[in-house]
Amino acid sequence: MAASCVGAGLHCSRLAACRKVGKWQFPALQSGCRLYGHGEGLQKKLTERLIAGNTALGFAFVLGGTLGLYQTVRHYARQHQAQQQHTKDSRAGLSLTLYQYKTCPFCSKVRAFLDFHSLPYEIVEVNPILRKEIKFSSYRKVPILIGENGEKVQINDSSVIISAIKTYLVSRDRNLHQVISFYPELKSKNEKGKEITEYSNKYWVMLEDQDEQQFYPNKEIRKEEIQWRRWVDDWLVHLISPNVYRTPGEALESFDYIVREGKFGVVEGFFAKYVGAAAMFFVSKRLKSRHNLHEDVRQDLYKAVDQWMAAVGKHRPFMGGNVPNLADLAVYGVLRVMEDLEAFGDMMANTKIKPWYQRMEENVQKGSRLSNNLLPGESH
Repeated sequence: MAASCVGAGLHCSRLAACRKVGKWQFPALQSGCRLYGHGEGLQKKLTERLIAGNTALGFAFVLGGTLGLYQTVRHYARQHQAQQQHTKDSRAGLSLTLYQYKTCPFCSKVRAFLDFHSLPYEIVEVNPILRKEIKFSSYRKVPILIGENGEKVQINDSSVIISAIKTYLVSRDRNLHQVISFYPELKSKNEKGKEITEYSNKYWVMLEDQDEQQFYPNKEIRKEEIQWRRWVDDWLVHLISPNVYRTPGEALESFDYIVREGKFGVVEGFFAKYVGAAAMFFVSKRLKSRHNLHEDVRQDLYKAVDQWMAAVGKHRPFMGGNVPNLADLAVYGVLRVMEDLEAFGDMMANTKIKPWYQRMEENVQKGSRLSNNLLPGESH
């Protein structure tokens, strides 16, 4: 699948006394010297006091750690509550229509974001061959999001869509048209003379000064989110096609899924399934060469996924802390398109991503269930 999605797709302290092999070291006691006039009675009392002191000190450490954890959890809970309230207040009167290919990772990324934020939207499945559903647009790629809140606004590019809608949700008084002005188009030509379109600020959520601390308590949090959102677009997404079309059998399995979930006529579906599978099997070989992937592309997928999990770390459920951030949603959205395919099962069995992925799935599905005004027959 091309990037444009055209066609498919603690600290510890030292103590004066230390513990060794289950006993407290105290020179007069450990050297075998006798404490005259008191004997073992004094030794016993001193040992008990040392143990009691150690217990109290340990309790203090535990209490301090618990209080620190409580403060962290409370911060993230307040942050999430504030964000959800912003979302609830801002989405009133907002109508959204998503033009997509269901099996496109960029489109899946947008759906994950909208569902998590409980935003209702209508889906228009685009025929990948004729694309007549987007004939109104000079931008001929998907996803395209049409938003209306007084006036109609078209938003192109998955990362721009996510940044713009997030900005809109947290804005105090900007309408959607004003928000879009923060993400201007930049047109240029590549070395082959083909016109390409990029967008300024595409990974930035534009915040009022008074809101900055609430949503990004320090610069590193925002920097990390942007870094990994960019990583998704520049690297992770390019591992999908070579993996789902790795063998002829996997290519056929993938196109069977694409045809089943996409919008194809009977004849189109037949040719897309068999001719498309054969074509993408060979295209995946070129993609492997272009992106300098291993002969066994699964190894690149496993490495990328474990790299992501190392960045999330062991001490937080999501990169966003207790709540998924935009990077979490981007990674989840892209990987989700492989569900039910052989590559997905291999990834789950050979990497450390499964617990994180299941937590993401629960959060996104919960947001989707909270969404209001779902259209009859539509599934987010």
